[in-house]
Amino acid sequence: MADDSLTLTHAPLPRIQALAAADMAAVDALIRRRLASDVVLINQIAEHIINAGGKRLRPMLVVLAGQATGGAGPDHHQLAAIIEFIHTSTLLHDDVVDESDLRRGRSTANAIWGNAASVLVGDFLYSRSFQLMVELDRMEVMRILADTTNRIAEGEVLQLLHVRNPDTDEAAYLRVIERKTAVLFAAGTRLGALASGADEAVQQALYDYGMNLGYAFQIADDVLDYTADAAELGKNLGDDLAEGKATLPLIRAMDRSDAATRERLRRIVQEGDTSAMAEVLAAIHATGGLEYSRQRAMDYARAAEAALSILPESEAVAALRGLARYAVERTH
Repeated sequence: MADDSLTLTHAPLPRIQALAAADMAAVDALIRRRLASDVVLINQIAEHIINAGGKRLRPMLVVLAGQATGGAGPDHHQLAAIIEFIHTSTLLHDDVVDESDLRRGRSTANAIWGNAASVLVGDFLYSRSFQLMVELDRMEVMRILADTTNRIAEGEVLQLLHVRNPDTDEAAYLRVIERKTAVLFAAGTRLGALASGADEAVQQALYDYGMNLGYAFQIADDVLDYTADAAELGKNLGDDLAEGKATLPLIRAMDRSDAATRERLRRIVQEGDTSAMAEVLAAIHATGGLEYSRQRAMDYARAAEAALSILPESEAVAALRGLARYAVERTH
C-alpha cells in the first residue's frame, strides 16, 4: 500500500524561520530602506501593507533556495526584496479589483486610503522592484522577472474573465493559479539558485519546486476559505464566493452534484450570493469537494518535494521540504 504522507525529512516552520532569520533580517532592512519616498502617502500605504504581519514566504524562498545551492548573500537579499515588492504591489491591486476590505485581519489600504491611492502605490512598488533588478545588472535576472511580472498581469486578467463564471472548470482554475501565484514562487526559487551560481539543471529543479509549491499553497488557501476560523484566517470567510470566484472545492461540487443542485450552484456563483453559503457548504461536503481539493494540494506538495531530489541533503533542503508540508497543513 502506498504511503500517502509527505517525506519525514522536513523541518517544521519555526526551524525554517530560524534557519532563514539572519538573511531575512537583511532582506527586511533592505525593504525598509528602499520603500522610502519623499511622498508621504507612499510611505504610509507601503508601511501599512509591509507591516501587515505576513510570513514573508516568497522572499524566504529566495534565501532558502540560495542556501540550498551554495549560500545566500547580498544578491539574494536584493532578489528577495524584489520578489516581495512585486508581491506587495499585486496585493494592493488585487484588493482594489476584488473590493476587499480585510487582509490578514487588518483593513486593506484601499479601505483606508481609497482605490486610486492603492493602485498608484502599487505602481510605485512595481517600478521600485525594477529599479532594484536593474541595479543587479544581470540580463538573465531581468529576463526572468520581466517574464514573471508579465505572466502575473495575464493571470489577473484571466481571473477577471472567470469572475461570476459558473463554467470555470478545474483546468481554467489551475491556469489562473499558475500565473497569479505559482510563477512568482517559481521565479523566487530559480533566482535563489541562479544567484548562487547553480547550473541550469539545478535552477530548473528549484523552478519546478517553486511552481508546484505555488499550486499547493493556493489550493490549500482556497480550501481555507471554506473551512478556517475567520479570525485566524484574517479575512472574511466566503470572500471568494462573494467575489464570484469558483475555486476548486466549489468547482468539484458543481462537477459532481445532481442537475438541480448544479443549476442552483451556478446561480449562486453568478450572483456571488454569500447568503447561500450553507447551501454551498452542504454541496461541497456531499461531493467530497474539500477532501478532493486537499488531495490535489498534497499531490502538488509531493511534486515540489520530488523536484528537490537533485540537491544534496542539507538543512536548507529540509527547510524547503518543510515549506511543502506547511503549505498544505497550515490553518491560516
